[in-house]
Amino acid sequence: MRAILQLYRYINILSIDIVAGAIIGALFFGKMLQVEIKTFGLIALGLSVWIIYTTDHLRDAKKIRHQASTERHRFHQKYFRALVWFLGLAIVLDAVAIFYIRRQVFEGGLMLLPMVALYLVVQQYLRFLKEFVIAVLYTCGVLLLSITITSVDMTRMHYVIIFQFGLIAWINLILFSWFDYVYDERDEQNSFVIIIGERGTCAFLYLLFVLIFLLTLGLILIAGLSVPVVILFMMTATLFLIFLFRARLARNDLYRMIGDAVFLFPLVYLIA
Repeated sequence: MRAILQLYRYINILSIDIVAGAIIGALFFGKMLQVEIKTFGLIALGLSVWIIYTTDHLRDAKKIRHQASTERHRFHQKYFRALVWFLGLAIVLDAVAIFYIRRQVFEGGLMLLPMVALYLVVQQYLRFLKEFVIAVLYTCGVLLLSITITSVDMTRMHYVIIFQFGLIAWINLILFSWFDYVYDERDEQNSFVIIIGERGTCAFLYLLFVLIFLLTLGLILIAGLSVPVVILFMMTATLFLIFLFRARLARNDLYRMIGDAVFLFPLVYLIA
């Protein structure tokens, strides 16, 4: 069991579970919007997500002049050169995969690319908006493979589910910044919690959780109970439990492994 947890820890440190969550999320929306997601689209999405997250972590690790306080940043400091080489390889493979994706997806990606590039440039100046911007970019990237080519008439239910997914991503990131609050402050990193404070963050998270639960209730009353709605509710409930039991989960970065794993929940919808 310990070996399995250690393996997953490295998967988490390298953001591979985030890549898996993005691919599963894309397939989730693809099924909901009745779109067959092509393999090269998934490859391009997975590589793009890994490139963005790894670039972000490497830049943070480089900026920290002393030994980083978090295991993730220490890992990226220690294996900086090797990860840069892998990053270059991923960029080349991503460029090749992009040539094989659908034209509509490619055009949508061209619109999203400047926003991603702008984020990477101004990330350190975003202050409390950093987590929000990442959540928006992540949600847009996950949606890109289906929403650009779907023939389904988008209803209010679709937009609410997409909005909920984005809120879940935002909550996830704020929770992580809360757990890393002391370390980020020590390493002079900006985050939502450092700017807003722990008490303000606590109140804001309660507000987001209540909003999602109300939206879920509204969807059930209007459109009935459906698998996507249940899955998003379970994702939210899991993050809420992390929020409630944050003191216990802070040890051994267990919160991060569970928090990122919630984006694997839509796999149930794919195999149902």
